[in-house]
Amino acid sequence: MSTMQALLVEGKGKIMLREIPIPEAPEGHILVRTKAVALNPTDWKHVDFVDCQNTIVGCDFSGVVELVGANVRKPWKKGDRVAGWVHGCNSLKKQSGAFGEFVLAKADLQLKIPSHMSFESAATLGVGIATIGQNLYQSLDLPIPKSISDHVQAPNDSQSSWILIYGGATATGSLAIQFAKLSGLQVATTCSDVNRSFVYERGADLHFDYHDSNVGSQIREATHDALEMVFDTVSTPQTATVCASAMSADGGCYNAILNVRCPRDDVETDVCMAYAMFGDPWLSGGPVIAANPANLEFAASWATVVEELLDAKKIQPHPYKVMHGGLEAIENGLQVLREGKARACKLVYVLDQCAE
Repeated sequence: MSTMQALLVEGKGKIMLREIPIPEAPEGHILVRTKAVALNPTDWKHVDFVDCQNTIVGCDFSGVVELVGANVRKPWKKGDRVAGWVHGCNSLKKQSGAFGEFVLAKADLQLKIPSHMSFESAATLGVGIATIGQNLYQSLDLPIPKSISDHVQAPNDSQSSWILIYGGATATGSLAIQFAKLSGLQVATTCSDVNRSFVYERGADLHFDYHDSNVGSQIREATHDALEMVFDTVSTPQTATVCASAMSADGGCYNAILNVRCPRDDVETDVCMAYAMFGDPWLSGGPVIAANPANLEFAASWATVVEELLDAKKIQPHPYKVMHGGLEAIENGLQVLREGKARACKLVYVLDQCAE
């Protein structure tokens, strides 16, 4: 077998299933036989708005290791169950991308799937886990959970610290709530009332309905003007404004996953895009962004932390819905995301019937 089926960008807004060569596993990479993939908003946004013709679409995947390249530090071997993410629609590395029968992935960043977790569930983790590591721990410098037996023991002065996770029912938000609690913080979050029970189940201390026009001031009052950290998993000018009104009069740090800024001069904004975590040069609609090898080192160490927490069942993956039809049906799933119809769950497509 020398070729595989994969979804490629044919032009802006258009993808097509094509037969392409199965890539080799270059230095630092593993080749994975794909079992399942999950959809993210970044997938359709790249297809629609970024010039990335002839690239493979998709980021989140799970599967089984097929080949291990040279100079891989993590002890992968053929047959290992693996989940993670790649840089889909990558004009600088067109073979990168998850929506194919095989995935070429940076080896040291990927996660070993615990025995209790299915391929479908594991496929939901990649982008969210990387984004949380980047924002909560590399940028906001929260205490990294080090014990799998109990929550981290945070310093006395941060035990009662508040963080706002804006968008707690999103895939990244529901994971972020759990990690922030393991780091010893109190968590306020926003979502619609229909998802109130869900965010409390994930560990949130306070819930606020983002539909309320006074939600920002409500958060500020409930947190006693002590909220100095925000992780905005939605990241629009509107959500940034709400976060600004929720934050303490003393200022603080606002972290966004898209290029928006907090409209307060006394609040530091950090825009963290997860693609930087690969340690490679990358594109974001403008000039090439230089590689930062330190990001790759952090991402590799972060993956080890996450594996321990997953194995100990300290982190619960986001709810998902299994969609049928394999690669050919993913285009329909991307349209569901475009229309905002995937609420509080990720869409997962099984590519191999060996998936559990």
